[in-house]
Amino acid sequence: MWKVLLVEDEVFVRESVREIIAWEELGFKVEGEAGNGAEALEMIRSNPPDLVLTDIVMPEMDGVELLRRTREEGYASKFVMLTCMSEFEYVRQAMEYGASNYILKLSMSVNTLRETLHKMNAELTKNNPSPNLSQPVSIPVASMETTMPSQPAHHASPREITSHPEVQKILQYIHEHYEQDITVKSMSGYVMMGENYVSALFKKKTGRTLIHYLHQVRVDKAIAYLLQTDLPVHEIGLRVGFVNDNYFIKIFKRLTGFTPSKYRQHSKDLK
Repeated sequence: MWKVLLVEDEVFVRESVREIIAWEELGFKVEGEAGNGAEALEMIRSNPPDLVLTDIVMPEMDGVELLRRTREEGYASKFVMLTCMSEFEYVRQAMEYGASNYILKLSMSVNTLRETLHKMNAELTKNNPSPNLSQPVSIPVASMETTMPSQPAHHASPREITSHPEVQKILQYIHEHYEQDITVKSMSGYVMMGENYVSALFKKKTGRTLIHYLHQVRVDKAIAYLLQTDLPVHEIGLRVGFVNDNYFIKIFKRLTGFTPSKYRQHSKDLK
């Protein structure tokens, strides 16, 4: 089994990552968890893991600094970075320091985690056929560059970030119907509550307005198209729910720091 260290300051995210995957079936075992980079570095020093799955933005020491320090001190642990869309520059730095891969938090699901672990299992086996505990099960590598279908798969069970049932229903609906016309009004009707109440409740429970959350989900889906297909930008915008090209580009740049075209080009330059 390959030893895994989970590093994430948001406890619910860490618990989600730990619970949604049958780690041992994939040849891995979660042997430690840390809430920030400084804590994780001490754990790496005392019991070096084979794989570190880490958030990028954390208190005390961020994920990129953790990776840099780990490499400086001579540890060869593989790193996979958990990132938000606006952290592209951090991702670039992490790749320069030797991170193996990254996962966008908003699209994190059982499938994306399994695909990443398949890839990491192959890398670890190739570089070191004798893992720390026992040889992991031989698993075929799932391609991370496969051509997407005409519509991306909906996430039927988005990561739960609130225990409030009505807000959770809205989150579920957004993830399943992001390409449709979604407004605060339509969502308040969906959960049979007043618009002002739904608007305030959603922000209180998630930390973001409903429309901001919708935009993030749509841009996340757009990123998948940009990285995995050759579809033109205007077509991608339509597929993820933006009927106006200029508005799509404006929102995409606001959330990522890049226009869709430049994001696609920067991603190709990193390879």
